[in-house]
Amino acid sequence: MKKYEKLICGLCIIVLLFSLFSTDVVQSKSLMNGNLIQQTEEEQNTGGDSTKESDKKSTEEKGTAKTPNLDITAQAAVLIEGSTGEILYEKNKDEQLRPASITKIMTLLLIYEALEEGKISLTDEVSVSEHAASMGGSQVFLEPFESQTVETMLKCISIASANDASVAMAEFLAGSEEEFVNRMNERAKELGMNNTHFVNACGLDEDNHYSSAYDVALMSRELIINHPEVSKFSTIWMDTFVHTTKKGKTEFGLTNTNKLIRTYDGITGLKTGSTKLAKYSLSATAKRNSMDLIAVVMAAPDYKIRFSEASKLLDYGFANCSVFADDNKDLKLEPLKIKKSVKDTLNCEVGETFSYICLKGVKKEDITKEVTINEEIVAPIAAGDKVGEVTYSLNGSTIGSVPIVATESIEKASYKDYFVKVLDYYFIKK
Repeated sequence: MKKYEKLICGLCIIVLLFSLFSTDVVQSKSLMNGNLIQQTEEEQNTGGDSTKESDKKSTEEKGTAKTPNLDITAQAAVLIEGSTGEILYEKNKDEQLRPASITKIMTLLLIYEALEEGKISLTDEVSVSEHAASMGGSQVFLEPFESQTVETMLKCISIASANDASVAMAEFLAGSEEEFVNRMNERAKELGMNNTHFVNACGLDEDNHYSSAYDVALMSRELIINHPEVSKFSTIWMDTFVHTTKKGKTEFGLTNTNKLIRTYDGITGLKTGSTKLAKYSLSATAKRNSMDLIAVVMAAPDYKIRFSEASKLLDYGFANCSVFADDNKDLKLEPLKIKKSVKDTLNCEVGETFSYICLKGVKKEDITKEVTINEEIVAPIAAGDKVGEVTYSLNGSTIGSVPIVATESIEKASYKDYFVKVLDYYFIKK
């Protein structure tokens, strides 16, 4: 008799669960129709991509320049910090100007991305076309049908700003310079370079070939932060390579066009540029105390001024700024309860490192953080979905946040799952 009573009790509970589950569904639909869904639910259903417009605006405006008086004479200039992208100084940062050879920063970026993706290797042989060999301006006098390795081409581009090597690599990667330039422009759009349009891969003056100081800083940041190995070549002062042609072998000397690599403490690169129309430009990158700075000057009146003013920008940044970085490795997050799920709990982690620029006078120890978990987490949920956040404050004011995300995907429970849970609880565990 007791066995039947236990069975009847279990069946009653199953009916009750079905009823509750159906009610939850009805209520959820009602809330959706009434536009009353809470932010936490939006975050769960959209992967946490429910940033408020005010937050988006705040993010877009992050890095508003402090504009110190540095007496920069170049037509345009900008200084940004690498980990945050925050602008520390600006002058005509969005003005469209001829970039000359700092165009090659994008060429180098696409080469290093192809290396990272395994599409090419440093030992691959690159054949020089007649078109590539015909480039004027800064060059290493590659001859038609001459072959050099990708590594040698990178040396020639990074050290000697070789136009011929840049075009040869463009053709090697994309089949033609025109197709490579299309990829350059696509990548520029992805990086938010809104005042840039490339016409060639090397920076020779052409109509409709332009960029801005801020856009150059954006692509420089992408290159130096994600591919720091570029410094292996961009900080070489002098080197050589060997021309191998039908005429035989001849050694050719390379001398770096960036004079700061000999004088500036912590210099990591990156690229100079100059033509009669573009005047003198430079993207200078340096690292000290784990802080990367990118200084860009464009259309300086003299080749010496571009170096002195880039140094002045970097000096200002290192003297007045430091980076607060928190990877939250000290934070231990317990598994979270999840509703309507095939599992009872969900594992999570902090999704990214938080970085903040501290100006002179700001104490890093005054920065505090607070962990907030969404009030209700409901299946289904995918790995990477936002389930909370860590918010940082300085002297009571919020300065930013990083998401807490799910580390696993969990499906929504079905009627069958509920039935199995009840059977397990009442007839197996007891």
